Amino acid sequence: MIRFEHVCRRYPPNIAALTDLSFNVEAGELVLVCGHSGAGKSTLLKLIAAIERPSSGAVLVNGQNVGALKRAGIAVLRRNLGLVFQDQKLLFDRNAFDNVMLPLAIAGYPPKEAGKRVRAALDKVGLAAREKALPVALSGGEQQRLAIARAVVGRPAILLADEPTAHLDQATAGDVAKIFRDFHQVGVAVLIASCDDTAFSNFVPRRLVLDHGKLQ
Repeated sequence: MIRFEHVCRRYPPNIAALTDLSFNVEAGELVLVCGHSGAGKSTLLKLIAAIERPSSGAVLVNGQNVGALKRAGIAVLRRNLGLVFQDQKLLFDRNAFDNVMLPLAIAGYPPKEAGKRVRAALDKVGLAAREKALPVALSGGEQQRLAIARAVVGRPAILLADEPTAHLDQATAGDVAKIFRDFHQVGVAVLIASCDDTAFSNFVPRRLVLDHGKLQ
């Protein structure tokens, strides 16, 4: 499903974020991308989502070279991806329901079907009773679960998460980690970038360990 072929990513003047990465991720795998801060974990996820492009090598998702995609192709690619960012990127002037509705509205889903999907996603992450709450009224863990609901409402085959348990207490981090495991168990490929793998240790995920941009 995901294939890196000798991928390098450099930033000016000549800073190597990733060096000669080659690996495969199969459909339905749960993969934890580990490493120190600055190891290249976030860059790896951004390459999969075509937020960034490789300096050399190829990133393939479902056989497509995402580094060569045009704007329309990137839009199609992202419909099959769920993205959970470290800063969540929630809309604080819209309630929980409307935050999760946003990607479906952009994709043109009929309102009745979209509403059912939104409520199902909120229920899956334990926020069914908070659909009218603004993000500011939610705890940090609830905000993270809201971001996950928005990422999965389109029922993607691939879910990418960048430090989804950062700044959460141990119990809340464990709850968030379990949500990712649940999606993995229904066949979603899940890639999680994390400096601290404690919350995921019980799930025995496959690990990709980065050290200064290189796979160990």
